[in-house]
Amino acid sequence: MKSSLRPGGSALRLLARDWRGGELGVLLAALVLAVAVVTGISAFTARLQGALAQESHRFLAADLVVQASQPLPAHWLEEAADRGLRTARVLTFTSMVSAGDEAMALGAVKAVSGGYPLRGELTASREPFGSASGRAGGPEPGALWLDSRLFALLGIEPGASVELGAARFTVAGAVRTEPDRGASFLGLGPRVLMHVDDIPATGVVQPGSRVRYRQLFAGDPGAVAAFRDWLQGERSPGQRLLSVEEGQPGVASALDRAERFLLLAGSLGVLLAAVAIALAARRFCARHADYVAIMKSLGATSGYVGRLYGGSFALLGVAATVAGCLAGLLLQALAFDLLAARLPFDPGPAGWRPWLVGAVTALVCLGCFAWPPLWRLAGASPLRVLRRDLPLDSGRGLLDYGLGLLAVSGLMAWYSRDLALTGAVLAGLALTVAVGGGGALLLLRGGRLAGMRAGSIWRLALASLQRRGAGNALQMVMFAIAIMLLLLLTLVRSSLIDSWQAQLPPEAPDHFILNIAPEEVAAVERRLRADGIASEGLYPMIRGRVMAVNGEPLPADEEGDGPGQREANFTWSATPPPGNELLAGSWWNADSDAAVVSLEEEFAERLGAGPGDRLELRIGARELAVTVASLRAVDWESMRPNFFMIFPPRLLADYPATFMTSFHLGGDKAFLNRLLREFPTVSVIEMDMVLSQLRSIVRQVSAAIELVLAIILLAGALVLVAGVQASVDSRLQESALLRSLGARRGLVLGGLAIEFAALGLFAGVLATLGAELSAWVLQTRVLEMAYRPTPWLWPLGLVGSAVLIAALGVWGCRRVVNTPPLAVLREEAG
Repeated sequence: MKSSLRPGGSALRLLARDWRGGELGVLLAALVLAVAVVTGISAFTARLQGALAQESHRFLAADLVVQASQPLPAHWLEEAADRGLRTARVLTFTSMVSAGDEAMALGAVKAVSGGYPLRGELTASREPFGSASGRAGGPEPGALWLDSRLFALLGIEPGASVELGAARFTVAGAVRTEPDRGASFLGLGPRVLMHVDDIPATGVVQPGSRVRYRQLFAGDPGAVAAFRDWLQGERSPGQRLLSVEEGQPGVASALDRAERFLLLAGSLGVLLAAVAIALAARRFCARHADYVAIMKSLGATSGYVGRLYGGSFALLGVAATVAGCLAGLLLQALAFDLLAARLPFDPGPAGWRPWLVGAVTALVCLGCFAWPPLWRLAGASPLRVLRRDLPLDSGRGLLDYGLGLLAVSGLMAWYSRDLALTGAVLAGLALTVAVGGGGALLLLRGGRLAGMRAGSIWRLALASLQRRGAGNALQMVMFAIAIMLLLLLTLVRSSLIDSWQAQLPPEAPDHFILNIAPEEVAAVERRLRADGIASEGLYPMIRGRVMAVNGEPLPADEEGDGPGQREANFTWSATPPPGNELLAGSWWNADSDAAVVSLEEEFAERLGAGPGDRLELRIGARELAVTVASLRAVDWESMRPNFFMIFPPRLLADYPATFMTSFHLGGDKAFLNRLLREFPTVSVIEMDMVLSQLRSIVRQVSAAIELVLAIILLAGALVLVAGVQASVDSRLQESALLRSLGARRGLVLGGLAIEFAALGLFAGVLATLGAELSAWVLQTRVLEMAYRPTPWLWPLGLVGSAVLIAALGVWGCRRVVNTPPLAVLREEAG
């Protein structure tokens, strides 16, 4: 063989021969799986990010919203139309609605133009609390849609005539849901929806009126982004671009955590597949060392051998990249099929990035995990033809592992775009490897002492563990890495879904009652108990405004993003309410009348206030100075009443207050009519439709997570299979010797089962420790969840690992008892 021969055709023939011989099965499967996982999850998360943006826009009723307390420039609408954007106008204010001399109610009026909403769905019903259906646009000029509870307050039926300001309107239906009503319902009255062109006829909007003006824009994402940039230069103080957090935070939070989980799953999939590739490549090189020695003894140079095997693996990489990308796109299409029935959006294209991610993954995995042992394979000595005990690695194994760790760390960080997530996984991995290396040798040494007192089958198994001490220690660490990552993913998945279900239990409050007068509190509680409805308790509510911080008056503009006068709902409580976590400072005694306040952390940040700062408040016409005693984190995703500012009960005892509560109603809408007839001055907020939609989204996102988890489990199985196959050749030789000396088939299989079960048990100890550490970091630092110990993880990790590794070991090494000893010994001698 001459080195001048071109290796191109030889590489293809070598690849075909190795494939027919079964040499490349695990290696190709691991490479295809690595590319498929990262391509599929990258495409899925890219489309999910677009879906999340659409979902957020849907809850703003537009792609872009500008809000102010003064009329917004009309030429903005003209500029948007010239750019091909759709536009709408919205005005909100409070006003009295009258159906007669004594039938009057204060309503939260919303005037909309014909194009409203630009995103999402506006629903209405013919009858109050009737069956809701989507409507294209709001009411026609001259008509009103009223909140269902206004019908009982005014004593009217659909088709009746009511007055708003100086104009008379026909009640055309009941407004049920608005996409931009959002989750901030405190202080809202019953809705009155009208056409914006009817505003001049009412005469209610005058200079100095308390009105919020909005302009809504929607269209092509690129055109919207360009228009947003143009608006940044046009905006004046007080003209604020609304953020997506002011839409529906529950949906956004669920999808954001799902996206983080999928990025975690993709990163672990890459890591598992890389380990499988490294193990399979090392075994491939070990089996080909003799072939290379023969080739070099016949005249092949190291360069020729390197090009030959490099070309073969390059062809393998191209085939695996194409197959993996196609499989990944099929995977994300299947995941979105699971979501399509429930998610109220149509995700856009994934773009080119998933293909790039897949190709880079294949290149890094081949270049950093498969190529180093292949490169040294080209340096195999021709003397191996005569001396097969010559080493091949030349002591560079640690360098390979270091290069692989560096490569996979960079790949995970680039892929997940989250250094905290990557660091958490690598911390658990480092613990597993560090503890595993020394721990594995200690455990195996302890097994030797036990084996001296055991029966023949145990002595055989434990002696085999000792004979391959270093190899078994490495194998145990590899098993531990794979099992740790699988346990970690299962643990995070369970915690994620459990947290969603905990936030949305079947009996979660789905209705709220506001504006309950103090003298009605006892009667409302009796009415709820009489109908078998459990409430969250009644909370006092006082409307007030923050005027100054530490003696510095705040700007009167509350629409800006920086510090400004903020109007908020105040309440009092002797103890921190459920769902409130104290972050800084301390709570007061139950009987305290100190002038102190507890602030919600984000509200405090907007004010620029912290513990010890002095706030000057205005409640009605009265002034009050207080000191910030503590900061709280509030679970806004819960359906409980929550407040920005909480005071000691005795401090606000002399201020007029109304009360509110929340409760779970289910489908008994007739109760609302009875409640409003008995208490006509209270306000009822319906949240059941929002909850129903959120539960549907969570169910379908959970189904997609289950699918991804199954794919990652497959990647973990590949690592375990590759780890078992790494020692098949040496076990085949030992079995042949034992059986030629008279050992029974059952003795050999039993020894294998005990040996692999011991490896699995030791690996399970290391894996469970690493999984617990990584889960703690991920849940508390990355996913922003509370960490809870998981006792079930230990029996699952230990027993499951022992049983799984034993089963895979016996199955993977079945050749050692099925191959005749004479054939093995002849192959070894040849």
